[in-house]
Amino acid sequence: MSRQRFVLISILFFHSFNTYMDRACIASAADYIIKDLSISKEMLGLILGIFAVGYALFQVPSGWIADRFGPRKALTIVVSVWSIFTALTGVARSALQMLVLRFLFGAGEAGAFPGATQAFFRWLPVKERGLAHGINFSGSRLGAAFSLFLMPWLIMKIGWRWTFAVNGLIGIIWAAVWLVWFRDNPKDNKKINKAELDYIEQGRVSDFTTTIRASFAEIFTSLNMSLAMLQYFASNVTFFISLTWLPSYIRNQWPDDPNAIYYSAVPLIFAAFANWIAGSMVTGLFKKGYHVGSRRITAIIGFSLGVIGLILATQTKNMDFLTTDKAQLYWFVFCFGLATFGVDMTLSPSWAFCNDIGGSNSGAVSGSMNMVGNIGAALSAIIFPLLLNEETGSANTFFVLAAGLNFVAIATWCFMNPNRTSDKKLSPAAIRNRFIAMLTSLVLLTLGTVGYNIYKSTRKKPAAADQKTQVDPNDVDDGNNTTIQEER
Repeated sequence: MSRQRFVLISILFFHSFNTYMDRACIASAADYIIKDLSISKEMLGLILGIFAVGYALFQVPSGWIADRFGPRKALTIVVSVWSIFTALTGVARSALQMLVLRFLFGAGEAGAFPGATQAFFRWLPVKERGLAHGINFSGSRLGAAFSLFLMPWLIMKIGWRWTFAVNGLIGIIWAAVWLVWFRDNPKDNKKINKAELDYIEQGRVSDFTTTIRASFAEIFTSLNMSLAMLQYFASNVTFFISLTWLPSYIRNQWPDDPNAIYYSAVPLIFAAFANWIAGSMVTGLFKKGYHVGSRRITAIIGFSLGVIGLILATQTKNMDFLTTDKAQLYWFVFCFGLATFGVDMTLSPSWAFCNDIGGSNSGAVSGSMNMVGNIGAALSAIIFPLLLNEETGSANTFFVLAAGLNFVAIATWCFMNPNRTSDKKLSPAAIRNRFIAMLTSLVLLTLGTVGYNIYKSTRKKPAAADQKTQVDPNDVDDGNNTTIQEER
């Protein structure tokens, strides 16, 4: 039997890796952009925030495009589009040009993961999708961690403008490889032999079939979809702190250690391993006959680790055996890394679940879940600084809140079941009205959340001259504030 489906997983791993490399590039170049374009830090916050608007709003449309036209065309187009706008970011000469380019970049990148989900649905038997999703998302985590070191070095070598050009070129090369190699139907790939084709088709026969024939509107408004979006919201509230406030939080909590900030990469490494382990668990449990449990058990274990890690992180300053600042730093990084490990264990079962209930609508269904996840990411960036202790700079209140959301997500997974019969009692008109109302609410909530975050970044007041040398636990430097906006 040939192994071309493994080639697919490898190609999409690098696709995921590249998405986060492109996102991180502008955060590393923030200071240079401010200087060369003569713009304020507040305007840069708006430029970075506009990415989140395009990314969130185009999740469902881009997923629908992948479902309608196939992942071959969809990913070729979206990767080419965002790569072109990434490269063009390096030639921008004004704030207005930057705003337009970054919005279009976000809109293009919105199709990255929904398109990959549709490709997995068409090419992989059900029992292999869990591991495939885990490997795919580990690429994004490794890309984020790698960029913390690569992008500043590359900017120093060739300048920030050419760095964007290099990132864009990498995406174009990937799109070319994808267009040449991938086919929407695996039988159209000449390198796949009959044994592998039979294996794929037989594996798809055992697919969850209770809701696959339902329309997207039915699936979108079903209980399964609502629960999937809720638990994905919870996981993003925890994880995205590692991409936003964590570096500056560590710096402010341990200001005497000049290398403390670099430990913020550790949770991302934990997350990468979590995706591999969770994907293997989903695949292994499914092969043993635990079809529903392969998703549910893995996710519940993940969220449980998230709760444990966050609660332990709140005790960093209270542990008697942590007698030095270095020991406390190590403890906190490990505990938050454990929490990140846990919530990232939920990605593989979450996206496999979208395949289960979405079927041929997997792109739009996963895009819907991802849109709500981005609302959670945006809210976490807004709430985190508001919940900091004014005297100590501690984020224990936020960690307890995030732990509570993870606990709710555990309960949510107890009721998520891809074998649940879709709601056929409603008339087509009722389903349509419910779909419109739900989608409109999510869009308005997305715009409101992201819009407030952008407004908040533009209203940030500069520090007074006599306070610039002090470390304010409630303040985060603009270098890290840019990461807040972009990484979402």
